Amino acid sequence: MSFEEPAHSALIQRVLAIPSKRHDKRQVHFLMRPEIEAILATPDQTTWLGRRDRTLLLVAVQTGLRLSELISLDRDAVHLGAGAHVQCVGKGRKERTTPLTTLARRALQAWLKEPVRKGATALFPNVHGGRLSADSVQSLLAKHVQVAGESCPSLKSKRVSPHVLRHSAAMELLQAGVDCSVIALWLGHESIETTQTYLHAHLKLKEAALAKLKPYQDGNRTRFRPNDRLLAFLEAL
Repeated sequence: MSFEEPAHSALIQRVLAIPSKRHDKRQVHFLMRPEIEAILATPDQTTWLGRRDRTLLLVAVQTGLRLSELISLDRDAVHLGAGAHVQCVGKGRKERTTPLTTLARRALQAWLKEPVRKGATALFPNVHGGRLSADSVQSLLAKHVQVAGESCPSLKSKRVSPHVLRHSAAMELLQAGVDCSVIALWLGHESIETTQTYLHAHLKLKEAALAKLKPYQDGNRTRFRPNDRLLAFLEAL
Protein backbone atom coordinates (compact mmCIF):
# COMPACT_ATOMS: atom_id res chain seq x y z
CA MET A 1 0.00 0.00 0.00
CA SER A 2 2.82 2.43 0.87
CA PHE A 3 4.34 1.75 -2.55
CA GLU A 4 1.07 2.76 -4.23
CA GLU A 5 0.60 5.85 -2.08
CA PRO A 6 4.10 7.05 -1.06
CA ALA A 7 2.71 10.36 0.18
CA HIS A 8 0.87 8.45 2.91
CA SER A 9 3.76 6.15 3.77
CA ALA A 10 4.38 7.67 7.22
CA LEU A 11 0.71 7.33 8.19
CA ILE A 12 0.58 3.75 6.92
CA GLN A 13 3.62 2.84 9.02
CA ARG A 14 1.97 4.34 12.11
CA VAL A 15 -1.17 2.29 11.48
CA LEU A 16 0.83 -0.92 11.02
CA ALA A 17 2.66 -0.21 14.28
CA ILE A 18 -0.56 -0.27 16.28
CA PRO A 19 -0.43 -3.45 18.43
CA SER A 20 -3.13 -6.01 17.77
CA LYS A 21 -5.96 -6.27 20.26
CA ARG A 22 -5.43 -8.93 22.89
CA HIS A 23 -8.23 -11.41 23.21
CA ASP A 24 -9.03 -14.44 25.29
CA LYS A 25 -7.63 -17.59 23.75
CA ARG A 26 -9.75 -20.69 23.41
CA GLN A 27 -9.30 -23.33 26.07
CA VAL A 28 -6.81 -26.04 25.19
CA HIS A 29 -8.43 -29.49 25.33
CA PHE A 30 -6.27 -32.54 25.94
CA LEU A 31 -6.45 -36.11 27.18
CA MET A 32 -5.12 -37.57 30.39
CA ARG A 33 -2.89 -40.64 30.30
CA PRO A 34 -5.67 -43.18 31.21
CA GLU A 35 -7.84 -41.76 28.41
CA ILE A 36 -5.02 -42.07 25.87
CA GLU A 37 -4.34 -45.65 26.91
CA ALA A 38 -8.04 -46.52 26.68
CA ILE A 39 -8.21 -45.25 23.08
CA LEU A 40 -5.02 -47.08 22.08
CA ALA A 41 -6.37 -50.33 23.52
CA THR A 42 -9.53 -50.20 21.41
CA PRO A 43 -8.41 -51.12 17.84
CA ASP A 44 -8.66 -54.85 17.07
CA GLN A 45 -5.08 -56.07 16.72
CA THR A 46 -6.16 -59.22 14.89
CA THR A 47 -7.10 -57.22 11.78
CA TRP A 48 -5.05 -55.13 9.35
CA LEU A 49 -7.27 -52.10 9.90
CA GLY A 50 -6.99 -52.43 13.68
CA ARG A 51 -3.20 -52.60 13.56
CA ARG A 52 -3.09 -49.62 11.21
CA ASP A 53 -5.41 -47.56 13.41
CA ARG A 54 -3.51 -48.28 16.62
CA THR A 55 -0.15 -47.47 15.06
CA LEU A 56 -1.53 -44.27 13.54
CA LEU A 57 -3.08 -43.12 16.82
CA LEU A 58 0.04 -44.00 18.78
CA VAL A 59 2.26 -42.02 16.40
CA ALA A 60 -0.19 -39.10 16.48
CA VAL A 61 -0.35 -38.83 20.26
CA GLN A 62 3.39 -39.36 20.72
CA THR A 63 4.74 -37.07 18.00
CA GLY A 64 2.07 -34.37 18.11
CA LEU A 65 2.04 -34.15 14.32
CA ARG A 66 -0.69 -32.08 12.71
CA LEU A 67 -3.35 -34.10 10.90
CA SER A 68 -2.11 -32.89 7.51
CA GLU A 69 1.44 -33.91 8.46
CA LEU A 70 0.30 -37.32 9.68
CA ILE A 71 -1.62 -38.33 6.56
CA SER A 72 1.14 -37.06 4.27
CA LEU A 73 3.79 -39.29 5.87
CA ASP A 74 5.37 -41.82 3.51
CA ARG A 75 6.97 -45.07 4.51
CA ASP A 76 10.45 -43.70 3.86
CA ALA A 77 9.82 -40.86 6.35
CA VAL A 78 10.35 -43.34 9.20
CA HIS A 79 13.89 -43.96 10.46
CA LEU A 80 14.15 -46.75 13.02
CA GLY A 81 17.90 -46.99 13.57
CA ALA A 82 19.86 -45.09 16.19
CA GLY A 83 17.93 -41.96 17.09
CA ALA A 84 14.63 -43.27 15.71
CA HIS A 85 12.47 -40.48 14.27
CA VAL A 86 9.98 -39.43 11.61
CA GLN A 87 10.49 -36.62 9.14
CA CYS A 88 7.60 -34.48 7.99
CA VAL A 89 6.96 -31.30 6.05
CA GLY A 90 4.94 -28.86 8.11
CA LYS A 91 3.58 -25.35 7.68
CA GLY A 92 5.49 -23.16 5.26
CA ARG A 93 7.03 -26.27 3.69
CA LYS A 94 9.40 -26.51 6.65
CA GLU A 95 10.92 -29.91 7.32
CA ARG A 96 10.83 -31.18 10.88
CA THR A 97 12.31 -34.22 12.59
CA THR A 98 10.42 -35.70 15.54
CA PRO A 99 11.96 -38.41 17.75
CA LEU A 100 10.11 -41.63 18.52
CA THR A 101 9.67 -43.34 21.86
CA THR A 102 10.63 -47.00 22.22
CA LEU A 103 6.94 -47.98 22.13
CA ALA A 104 6.26 -46.01 18.93
CA ARG A 105 9.44 -47.34 17.32
CA ARG A 106 8.44 -50.94 18.01
CA ALA A 107 4.92 -50.34 16.74
CA LEU A 108 6.21 -48.80 13.50
CA GLN A 109 8.77 -51.54 13.11
CA ALA A 110 6.00 -54.14 13.22
CA TRP A 111 3.72 -52.07 11.00
CA LEU A 112 6.34 -51.68 8.26
CA LYS A 113 6.60 -55.46 8.08
CA GLU A 114 2.94 -55.69 7.05
CA PRO A 115 2.32 -56.51 3.36
CA VAL A 116 2.16 -53.30 1.32
CA ARG A 117 -1.33 -52.61 0.00
CA LYS A 118 -1.26 -52.22 -3.79
CA GLY A 119 2.15 -50.57 -3.86
CA ALA A 120 1.15 -47.91 -1.34
CA THR A 121 3.81 -45.35 -0.47
CA ALA A 122 1.76 -43.74 2.31
CA LEU A 123 2.72 -44.83 5.81
CA PHE A 124 -0.94 -45.20 6.78
CA PRO A 125 -2.88 -46.05 3.59
CA ASN A 126 -6.53 -46.91 3.17
CA VAL A 127 -7.66 -50.40 2.17
CA HIS A 128 -7.16 -49.54 -1.51
CA GLY A 129 -3.56 -48.41 -1.00
CA GLY A 130 -4.38 -44.73 -1.36
CA ARG A 131 -3.70 -41.98 1.13
CA LEU A 132 -6.13 -41.49 4.02
CA SER A 133 -8.20 -38.31 3.96
CA ALA A 134 -8.57 -35.99 6.94
CA ASP A 135 -12.22 -37.04 7.27
CA SER A 136 -11.22 -40.71 7.35
CA VAL A 137 -8.83 -40.15 10.25
CA GLN A 138 -11.39 -38.12 12.17
CA SER A 139 -13.97 -40.84 11.57
CA LEU A 140 -11.77 -43.71 12.75
CA LEU A 141 -10.72 -41.70 15.80
CA ALA A 142 -14.35 -40.96 16.70
CA LYS A 143 -15.19 -44.66 16.36
CA HIS A 144 -12.43 -45.75 18.72
CA VAL A 145 -13.17 -42.97 21.21
CA GLN A 146 -16.80 -44.06 21.38
CA VAL A 147 -15.79 -47.64 22.17
CA ALA A 148 -13.11 -46.53 24.64
CA GLY A 149 -15.72 -44.48 26.48
CA GLU A 150 -17.27 -47.68 27.80
CA SER A 151 -14.15 -48.48 29.81
CA CYS A 152 -13.12 -44.86 30.39
CA PRO A 153 -16.29 -42.83 31.12
CA SER A 154 -14.49 -39.46 31.16
CA LEU A 155 -14.12 -39.74 27.38
CA LYS A 156 -17.89 -39.53 26.95
CA SER A 157 -17.87 -35.87 27.94
CA LYS A 158 -14.94 -34.93 25.70
CA ARG A 159 -14.88 -34.00 22.05
CA VAL A 160 -11.76 -35.75 20.81
CA SER A 161 -10.27 -34.65 17.49
CA PRO A 162 -6.86 -35.29 15.89
CA HIS A 163 -5.82 -31.85 17.13
CA VAL A 164 -6.70 -32.88 20.69
CA LEU A 165 -4.16 -35.69 20.29
CA ARG A 166 -1.62 -33.03 19.30
CA HIS A 167 -2.47 -31.02 22.42
CA SER A 168 -2.16 -34.19 24.49
CA ALA A 169 1.35 -34.80 23.14
CA ALA A 170 2.34 -31.29 24.17
CA MET A 171 0.90 -31.73 27.67
CA GLU A 172 2.72 -35.05 28.10
CA LEU A 173 6.01 -33.29 27.27
CA LEU A 174 5.19 -30.38 29.57
CA GLN A 175 4.36 -32.65 32.49
CA ALA A 176 7.63 -34.51 31.89
CA GLY A 177 9.50 -31.24 32.49
CA VAL A 178 10.43 -30.48 28.88
CA ASP A 179 11.12 -26.78 28.31
CA CYS A 180 8.59 -24.79 26.26
CA SER A 181 11.23 -23.83 23.70
CA VAL A 182 11.91 -27.52 23.04
CA ILE A 183 8.19 -28.28 22.77
CA ALA A 184 7.84 -25.42 20.28
CA LEU A 185 10.50 -27.02 18.09
CA TRP A 186 8.90 -30.45 18.57
CA LEU A 187 5.49 -29.25 17.41
CA GLY A 188 6.76 -26.92 14.71
CA HIS A 189 5.36 -23.74 16.28
CA GLU A 190 6.35 -20.46 14.66
CA SER A 191 6.35 -18.67 18.02
CA ILE A 192 6.98 -19.90 21.55
CA GLU A 193 3.94 -17.85 22.61
CA THR A 194 1.78 -20.51 20.96
CA THR A 195 3.43 -23.18 23.09
CA GLN A 196 3.05 -21.19 26.30
CA THR A 197 -0.72 -21.59 26.12
CA TYR A 198 -0.18 -25.12 27.42
CA LEU A 199 1.24 -23.68 30.63
CA HIS A 200 -2.21 -22.30 31.43
CA ALA A 201 -4.07 -25.44 30.49
CA HIS A 202 -3.23 -27.93 33.18
CA LEU A 203 -4.70 -27.29 36.62
CA LYS A 204 -2.31 -29.74 38.24
CA LEU A 205 0.66 -27.68 37.11
CA LYS A 206 -0.89 -24.61 38.72
CA GLU A 207 -1.59 -26.54 41.92
CA ALA A 208 2.01 -27.77 42.01
CA ALA A 209 3.31 -24.23 41.59
CA LEU A 210 0.98 -22.99 44.33
CA ALA A 211 2.24 -25.66 46.72
CA LYS A 212 5.79 -24.29 46.35
CA LEU A 213 4.79 -20.82 47.49
CA LYS A 214 5.56 -19.75 51.05
CA PRO A 215 2.24 -19.45 52.90
CA TYR A 216 1.10 -16.09 54.22
CA GLN A 217 1.31 -15.45 57.92
CA ASP A 218 -1.82 -16.12 59.91
CA GLY A 219 -3.73 -12.84 60.26
CA ASN A 220 -4.94 -13.80 63.74
CA ARG A 221 -1.45 -13.69 65.26
CA THR A 222 -0.88 -11.07 67.95
CA ARG A 223 1.33 -8.07 67.34
CA PHE A 224 4.94 -8.42 68.48
CA ARG A 225 5.68 -6.54 71.69
CA PRO A 226 9.33 -6.13 72.71
CA ASN A 227 10.20 -6.70 76.37
CA ASP A 228 11.92 -4.09 78.60
CA ARG A 229 15.36 -5.63 78.12
CA LEU A 230 15.14 -5.34 74.32
CA LEU A 231 13.85 -1.76 74.55
CA ALA A 232 16.71 -0.79 76.82
CA PHE A 233 19.22 -2.33 74.39
CA LEU A 234 17.74 -0.46 71.42
CA GLU A 235 17.74 2.87 73.28
CA ALA A 236 21.41 2.40 74.14
CA LEU A 237 22.43 2.08 70.46
